[in-house]
Amino acid sequence: MMKSIISSRMLSMLFAALFFAVLSLGQVANAQASSSGSSRLDAILERGSILVGTTGDYKPFSIIDKTTGDFVGYDIDAAKMLGEALGVKVIFVQTSWPTLMKDLLDDKFDIAMSGITRTYARQKQAHFSHGYFPFGKSPLIRAQDKAKFTSLAAIDQPGVKIGVNPGGTNERFVKANITKATIIVHAKNAEIPGMVAEGKFDVMITDSPEAIRYAKDDSRLYAALLDKTFTKNQFGIMMQRGDQVFANFINMWMEEMKLQGEFDKLYDKYMK
Repeated sequence: MMKSIISSRMLSMLFAALFFAVLSLGQVANAQASSSGSSRLDAILERGSILVGTTGDYKPFSIIDKTTGDFVGYDIDAAKMLGEALGVKVIFVQTSWPTLMKDLLDDKFDIAMSGITRTYARQKQAHFSHGYFPFGKSPLIRAQDKAKFTSLAAIDQPGVKIGVNPGGTNERFVKANITKATIIVHAKNAEIPGMVAEGKFDVMITDSPEAIRYAKDDSRLYAALLDKTFTKNQFGIMMQRGDQVFANFINMWMEEMKLQGEFDKLYDKYMK
């Protein structure tokens, strides 16, 4: 009887050991398959081109040149440098802020570069690279209103008209923080600064680099509260989830860009 009990226990232990051994081998095999499996990086290299989604309405990162019809800007130059690092052609695909995520997930392009804010909400659906440009939300106003709009509370007053583009972090910030002023959603982001200058809107709350660039280009405008922005954020390159090989290449490229001072050169070109 004792021998029978011992044999049963030994068999149970043996089966358990075999089960965990098989499980471990399966995990190793899956890890090896994952590490050696195809990546978007391989597809891009084989195709000879990388598709870059960009909005073309966000100065100075991605804007359409009215003369040539070409995309120009900080992120456009950076994308071309990424193409050089990959040894492939860069093809720009126009998207919009409301459709940005859907277009990425529908595989209309490989990555998105357009001054895209890294957020938890976006990271839940996609994957962001390391950050490469720190900034914050700040108001773009008329120069004559410097003494009037000195805080978010001063902006959020009845009678103040705030213009905002749909589908991005600007709209989300405004709708979450403005309760008294009038919010007017305008479809074309690139038109809003001019409408502020003309008095059609009083304020555009946007990312500080956009406010700085438009104020430099139009003396009627003023980028306010740059020393105390409403938020602290970073831009990143957005791509689909689940491809660590491709993500590793993008992040390594970004680290090299920083190391070689290329991002500093882009900053000097587009922000100074």
